[in-house]
Amino acid sequence: MKTYILSALFLMLTLFSTANLKAQQHQNDKNNYVVLTKKVPQLQPIILTAEALKAEEGDDFGDFQVIICGKEIGDITNTHKIKKFIGKAEEAGVHLVACGFSLNKFKIDTTKVPEERKVVENGILYNFQLQKKGYKSLSL
Repeated sequence: MKTYILSALFLMLTLFSTANLKAQQHQNDKNNYVVLTKKVPQLQPIILTAEALKAEEGDDFGDFQVIICGKEIGDITNTHKIKKFIGKAEEAGVHLVACGFSLNKFKIDTTKVPEERKVVENGILYNFQLQKKGYKSLSL
């Protein structure tokens, strides 16, 4: 009787472990990317790279996020500097993210950050969190 119970318990644990592994593998079916940049003009080659990867990978292309941080973070509030990149980024499926730490450190008026831009508390931490989720990361 003990052998039967232990065998049943072992079988259940094996099934649950296998199901969990398959769920984790399924989440990583897509290639996800995150780029940390300090300069808005770098968005041009970053977006071109995202477009090329999307064309190359097809259905395997997942999420592509760009975190903007550093002392030039104020450029995201400058319509003249950022406007040409916003439309291109949206078309390419690139999500632009602003670092809240940089916004605060360099005293940027957060009300001037375009509403469609996600602001995270700490861009570097957010980058590491995405890497833990399997995102491929690049810092410029």
